Amino acid sequence: MTLLDRSPPESLRERNIPVLATERLILRAPCFEDARTIAALANDRRIAENTLRIPHPYGLADAQSFITAANASDGEIVFLIARRGGDVIGGCGIARFGEEPPEIGYWLGVSFWGQGYATEAVRAVIDHAFGDLGYDAVAGGARVSNPASRRVLEKCGFQWTGVGLYRIRALASSAPVDRFHLDRRRWAITREDGRQRAWAQKLERA
Repeated sequence: MTLLDRSPPESLRERNIPVLATERLILRAPCFEDARTIAALANDRRIAENTLRIPHPYGLADAQSFITAANASDGEIVFLIARRGGDVIGGCGIARFGEEPPEIGYWLGVSFWGQGYATEAVRAVIDHAFGDLGYDAVAGGARVSNPASRRVLEKCGFQWTGVGLYRIRALASSAPVDRFHLDRRRWAITREDGRQRAWAQKLERA
């Protein structure tokens, strides 16, 4: 599966959905050719129960509906997460609802957990939100029973703000969710700290 040379649907070209590149990943808009891969990855209760909107079970029709709706609204940008080389491993995005700060969301196929991919993808979306979209703050959340997702947000500079009850579609009920906030000033500090660490590690390897 190629990534950078694939032409997106006309509606996505009109919105100019960017392609974000990191050291190991490519973040790009979903296409209908991705439906089977998305369905295979997302059809896992462990994923659905840690997101607000992913149903379980998750089939091909669900993936097709997701792709149809993705990036149809100006208030939301949706990316697929793919490793350099081609294979899709999850999804992420940022959405704005009303006057609240835009919210970052993400998920990965279970076999890709614990390898730093979520943190890498979220950092790319944060950089896009502040650097390209001009947001002053972003929000995020993680179920209180999901410490790994909480660590992703903390490593990206988010600060905990409290706990709220949110409806989980796969559970058909509400569950407590840790809420997080990141403003432009803290994002700049976190980015600079990351550059300094990377430079120190480079010197150590020299």
